[in-house]
Amino acid sequence: MKIEFFHDVICSFCFPMSYRMHSIKEELPEVEIIHRSFALGWEPDAFVQMFGSREAVKPEVLNHWEHANRIDELHRFNIDGMKKEDFLFPTSKYGLIAAKAAGLVGGQDVYWEVFDKLQEGLFMRSMNVEDLAVIRTLVKETSIDFNAWEKQFEDSNTVEAVMSDFELAQKYGINSIPTLIVNGKYLINGAQRKDKIIETLKMIQQQEEQEKKLVSINNEGGTCNLKDGKWECD
Repeated sequence: MKIEFFHDVICSFCFPMSYRMHSIKEELPEVEIIHRSFALGWEPDAFVQMFGSREAVKPEVLNHWEHANRIDELHRFNIDGMKKEDFLFPTSKYGLIAAKAAGLVGGQDVYWEVFDKLQEGLFMRSMNVEDLAVIRTLVKETSIDFNAWEKQFEDSNTVEAVMSDFELAQKYGINSIPTLIVNGKYLINGAQRKDKIIETLKMIQQQEEQEKKLVSINNEGGTCNLKDGKWECD
């Protein structure tokens, strides 16, 4: 079973969802998780269009954090800490490129490690993950080869890979995150409870196994069977 996990570094509900997906991966190790980019605010203009100004983003988003913190199993959001910071709420661009670069260098597990570290920086440590110096600091805290990551981060092919994820999201009709696409045809939307996600995954698995079974229809038509190396025909 292949799960494409669409998310954004700045997405508050993706923070608890990532934690749940780690737990699901431990429980269902046969599941393959592929990380996909989705931008809630790729560049500053996107925020201006959505909120009227960049200054209006943080107060609104911190209301979302309150809700996300309630559904986060560990209640890790440092809302008061973020209120004290004077930087504007970060855009998605550099965080998504950073995570994608990690994936291109070290695979999906390393992507996930860097993605989680960037989200930790934003939601728990009140760090500006739009600031390239901050991103580099956080990436250095992971297991990735930093020099290899930095080279990939600056490679234009990395941005193209992020854009390819955006195109795939449009193809799937995704307009919100977190979203899971299972086997390219089943959509699970929102930060659902772990037990609900597992229940849905098992239901999908059973359905797909059922679809693979051949249906036998008895009829009166003639048949030829191969038995002991000889044809026996009715």
